[in-house]
Amino acid sequence: MLGEVLSRTTERYDRIAKTTYYRTIDSLAEHLLVAQDEIRVEQYIRQADGQWLMLEFLTRDAVVDLPSIGCTLKLGEVYDRIVFGEERRGTR
Repeated sequence: MLGEVLSRTTERYDRIAKTTYYRTIDSLAEHLLVAQDEIRVEQYIRQADGQWLMLEFLTRDAVVDLPSIGCTLKLGEVYDRIVFGEERRGTR
C-alpha cells in the first residue's frame, strides 16, 4: 500500500508521472491519493486482471477499507482539526 498527500504545486506531476510509475510495481496492490485542500481520498486497488479500480471518498464520516494491509482509514481522523474555506463560511 502506498499513500501520497497531494499538494497544489505537485498534484499534476503526482497524478500523472508518479502514479504511472507506481502502477508498474508488481507488488503494489493499493494506492491512495489524499487531498490537502479538500476532503477527498482516491483509492486505487489492483484487480486480479491487472486493472485498477478507483474509489473516491469525499466526506468526514467516510471510512476507507485498506485490504492490502488489513486496516481502515477514517477520514474524520485524517482531516481532524482541518477547517476548509467553505466550512468557515458555513456552507459545508
